[in-house]
Amino acid sequence: MDALDAKYPFFATAREAVADAAVSLPELVAADAPAVERARERVERALMDGTVASESGAFPAESAYDAQAELLSYPIARILVSLLDSEPAIGKYAAAEAATAIDRIREDLATDDGLRSVSTPTVALDDVLAEFDLTEAVRPESPRPAPGTGGGAAATGAGSAPGRGPEHYWIAVGAYLRLTSPSWGESWRLVNRALADGEVRVSREELLDALEAAVEDRVREGLPFELAAGEGIAAELESGVADLKRLLSERTYAGPVDVVAPDLFPPCMRNLIDKAERGTDLSPPESFALMAFLVGIGMSPDEVVAFCADTSLDAEGIRYQTEYLSDDRGSQYPPPTCETLANYGICHNEEDHMQVAADPLAYYEQRVAEADEITDWREENATAAEAGSE
Repeated sequence: MDALDAKYPFFATAREAVADAAVSLPELVAADAPAVERARERVERALMDGTVASESGAFPAESAYDAQAELLSYPIARILVSLLDSEPAIGKYAAAEAATAIDRIREDLATDDGLRSVSTPTVALDDVLAEFDLTEAVRPESPRPAPGTGGGAAATGAGSAPGRGPEHYWIAVGAYLRLTSPSWGESWRLVNRALADGEVRVSREELLDALEAAVEDRVREGLPFELAAGEGIAAELESGVADLKRLLSERTYAGPVDVVAPDLFPPCMRNLIDKAERGTDLSPPESFALMAFLVGIGMSPDEVVAFCADTSLDAEGIRYQTEYLSDDRGSQYPPPTCETLANYGICHNEEDHMQVAADPLAYYEQRVAEADEITDWREENATAAEAGSE
């Protein structure tokens, strides 16, 4: 098992490495091996943060896990997410695996060949295309000759960024339709694309978006597994699955209240905001709970960034997490329930409010409905912005 297999565990070579090692996953789970701990982290971070990267650092340079634990955590994570018995969980998990993989591929492609080292294995774009049987379906756009050169060596780099390769590619229309979706936006509709000789012109970043969809499809394939609850490996993983279910309790969610009245927020959310305003960093569960609530009441990523401007929360991190939570390309999770938040020490059932509402959104909806007069924070913020510009 090498580091490249661990970086891209869904590649065919990685699956072969697992098979060749003849490692017993049930025995690993029974022994609670490092791969099991990493698998739990993999799924939790996928569902909470939209990434499967370890919090201990980037693999392989800084991660606390070796190549074997990292690679074996992938099949165990697939078992865990199957045991969650939730289609939204599978969707979020597959999307997170794909997003992490494409970030790593971008880093690999940005690495100059002359600077690559044996200790930092990388893949080339040709490797990724071959992995998904796209070698014949994708070709780089031939660069135009640089003015006055008449072609030749000087023309080779035209239309390309140093160390990046061509800026545009042509992809066979069949592959394009299979990997992309009009739901991604008007620009992805075939009628709005350059089309010639059965090929669609895409930018380098658009090609990577299509490859991310290919990774997501590969990860989703075969999920969920059919596993008998309470038997074998499912029984060994039962406590980990229970923890994940408590964290991401599913419930019926009617839709956002679409009014931002901080004075009416539930006590747990006000406490988190106060903590962040004092400059204290929020833990990952605290940050997830707050972001999920703010998105749940109808705030856009830009609005959440503005709302949390004077807090310890990082604007880039806010935008990443809120865009992930409000991503219309994936399945959605409602904010955690009060019971789940209590398990993480976030909700303290102030004023016995769990008897009134089972989750922060229901509590907030009730307070908004009972309020005689409400001033929306967005209106106040817009007024203050106008006054400041005068």
